Amino acid sequence: MMRRIAVLDAPTNLGLRPPTSTSVPGCAKAPGALRDHGLLARLRARDAGCLTPPRYDPGDWRPGDGVCHAPEISGYSVALADRIGAIIDRGEFPLVLGGDCSVLLGSAMAMHRLGEAVGGRIGLVFVDGHSDFRHPGNASYVGAAAGEDLALVTGRGQADLAAIEGRRPYFRDIDVVVLGIRAQDEYRLDLQAAGITTRPVPALRAEGAARTAQWAHEQLADCAGYWVHIDVDVLDPAVMPAVDAPDAGGIAFAELEILLAGLVDTPHCLGVELTVFDPDYDPDGSYAAEIVNTVVAGLAPVVAPGATPPRLLPSGPVAPAPRPGNGRPPSRDVLPGPAAVPAPAVAVEPIGPTPTGDGDDPDGNGDRPAAEPPPADPARPGSLRRAVEPNGSDGPEPAGPLASAGPGLLRRVAGVEEADESEPDPTRPGVDIA
Repeated sequence: MMRRIAVLDAPTNLGLRPPTSTSVPGCAKAPGALRDHGLLARLRARDAGCLTPPRYDPGDWRPGDGVCHAPEISGYSVALADRIGAIIDRGEFPLVLGGDCSVLLGSAMAMHRLGEAVGGRIGLVFVDGHSDFRHPGNASYVGAAAGEDLALVTGRGQADLAAIEGRRPYFRDIDVVVLGIRAQDEYRLDLQAAGITTRPVPALRAEGAARTAQWAHEQLADCAGYWVHIDVDVLDPAVMPAVDAPDAGGIAFAELEILLAGLVDTPHCLGVELTVFDPDYDPDGSYAAEIVNTVVAGLAPVVAPGATPPRLLPSGPVAPAPRPGNGRPPSRDVLPGPAAVPAPAVAVEPIGPTPTGDGDDPDGNGDRPAAEPPPADPARPGSLRRAVEPNGSDGPEPAGPLASAGPGLLRRVAGVEEADESEPDPTRPGVDIA
């Protein structure tokens, strides 16, 4: 049995500043550009449609007014969470094609609803060239949600975005792993102070993409599952400059492919979103083609024969068992997987320096008080409930690089019904409102 992928377009650009005074960010065109290169056919994916965003119109927004487009982003996030929840209710693997990084709010809401329904916590693997951790606690003002998305989903910032439906935070700090930020990221110390686990590009390359994926999985061993966010500006602009804020010092396509394959090669992974690709900077479509090749190869473990759909398990205290390479034991046993097969060696060409752009300013700071979440609504998409078998695990998970699908932390229970960024510079194109 293989997991079926469902592709959902989320072509919002509400989280970015205008590239010029007379234009709008082009990342809303990304889903169409990727589909044109045969993404759905090559993944044999179900077309889950397109969630059309509200009109892009900053109006008379000025610095100090809070996050631009906040009401529109909030409403869109609720609708996106509903759509993602419905995909998961069908037992499918969602692939969300953004749009800018503000799509993370909708994904985060869907994951929080899901965690609440199953009595466990859902984690986040945040693969991004920038930490997106700017918020009122560490910046003079905020403005572009795409440069503040990680701060918002960890409960920092204005309540109409950080606490939709009374859910705050959507992800706990200790349930977040950040991969691929640049070594000089402006908010790296804020992430450290918050207790958010990070592996910047130098460490990622030193350890290797396959081992980094396994390491990220181990950091989230206490979670019932995790969501993967990928901003393609994690790639170095020498190989992929078609983003709003290119920043030198990123990774190569081959490394992203191996990293993605390792992250999804387990039922523990609940879905993936892809953000910030801007076809306006890709006139011949060559970068879109390369992204599609990488995504198709990276998601191959999801649709491989024998891939196991998820069965969400609530967290529960058990005798701790040591895990190699992890500083903390998991809170429950895990099912044994097949022997780990090393990922094939891929030669990665050194990436030379390129002109540095203004990064999406991330947000970082201390935790805000968490509101009591409302009771789960069984009728709402994504608020699924799953049975738990009493003896769902009996041994530790292999520690090597993930390379083949097999039993993991999450297994579907038979019989459960499946339902159908920096300071603002108005003269520089392609930089977030800051």
